[in-house]
Amino acid sequence: MQSPLDFFAKAAGLSPSAAAANVEFAAGHKNMLQLIELRWIAVIGQVTTIAAAMLIFEIALPLVHMLQVLACLIAFNIASHLRWHERRPVSNGEMFLALLVDVASLTVLLYLSGGTTNPFAFLYLLQVIISAVLLEVLWTWSIVVITILCMAGLAMYAQPLALPFDHARGIGSIYVQGLLVCFALNAALLVMFISRISDNLREKATQLAGLRQRAAEEEHIVRMGLLASGAAHELGTPLATVSVILGDWKRMPEFKNNPELLEEINEMQTQLKRCKAIVSGILLSAGEARGESAVRTTIRHFLDGLVEKWQGSRPVRGFTYNNGIEVDLPVASDSALKQTIDNLLDNALEASPDWVGLDARIEDGVLHLTVLDRGPGFAPGMLAQIGKPYQSTKGRPGSGLGLFLVVNVVRKLGGTVTARNREEGGAEVALTLPLSAIELEEDKIDSQA
Repeated sequence: MQSPLDFFAKAAGLSPSAAAANVEFAAGHKNMLQLIELRWIAVIGQVTTIAAAMLIFEIALPLVHMLQVLACLIAFNIASHLRWHERRPVSNGEMFLALLVDVASLTVLLYLSGGTTNPFAFLYLLQVIISAVLLEVLWTWSIVVITILCMAGLAMYAQPLALPFDHARGIGSIYVQGLLVCFALNAALLVMFISRISDNLREKATQLAGLRQRAAEEEHIVRMGLLASGAAHELGTPLATVSVILGDWKRMPEFKNNPELLEEINEMQTQLKRCKAIVSGILLSAGEARGESAVRTTIRHFLDGLVEKWQGSRPVRGFTYNNGIEVDLPVASDSALKQTIDNLLDNALEASPDWVGLDARIEDGVLHLTVLDRGPGFAPGMLAQIGKPYQSTKGRPGSGLGLFLVVNVVRKLGGTVTARNREEGGAEVALTLPLSAIELEEDKIDSQA
């Protein structure tokens, strides 16, 4: 049985590995950026420490060799920043290599400045703790073993600093002062960067939870689509039969000579045509035949025709339509989008039978549609759950799927749906959709011409 992540990846047109890589990419790159920033701080701190040791405490240090190490560390950090701009995930091996370079540079600097007698030798703990947060267990233990070996090597081969180990002076001892500075650096850097890295990990976990939630919603939609498709097939025959019967009645003298009955038959035929159009739309959406049935049109014509058909088939007492689209761009008509807008208008009409409004405009290649009503508005709890199934105030079993379907259709097209309550009363549902999602696909259209 496929996992929710596998299902979501297929629904989104991605492989499972690609969907997981999208999540890993953001977290890995953010953590890599934290290491790059930490390395810059380390370079500045090391330069400051070397300068203070030589100028203030008059400690003799091999300045040239230490600056060469820092130059190599700066070059590596620049290369790391270039790697950070690449659009591929950061692996555990790369993070391990970066931390290994940090450990190596610290080891060389300590070797040149007293080894284990240098109070800043405890900066190894910073590398160990960061590796425990960022790396897998095996890589972390490798860092632990390497730092222990480095400390042992420094104790064996490094020349000690010519510092008076006068611990009896307490805070007046240079070594104790160095220990305090090292402790302060370790504590401050750990709080600063571990909190950031933890935020990245929490964000990664949130994104994975979002993927699983979206996968469950997509699976719910597929099940509803199969049910709707089956129902549409079953409804086709009785609708055709009713259409034939109404046509026969219309030609019968009893009805033909009675204007009132004839008017009612015409109304029944109009509603029957609407039912057949809905059934056809369901079957079209279930077969995902959008590309095969694309029709050349323009965005203004598409919206104007949609509004005209909707207004002609609903008992609308008051309707305001503001089409603010100045440049009429060519698009391919989309039955799923049409049904989505119809659903929004139907929901508004049900909440506000006296008046419904629709505003349309285009800004920066994005279509903005806003549906307005003067109804009671959304409950606060519902606003926080927009797009979730079975969130409704109607109190009917199975209700609350309209906005759920709207949100998921728009999301598949790369858009968003937001809702709010208007200050003057009523509700507002705003739909944003990139025009590239419904732009005219010339190759598909021309192949059908």
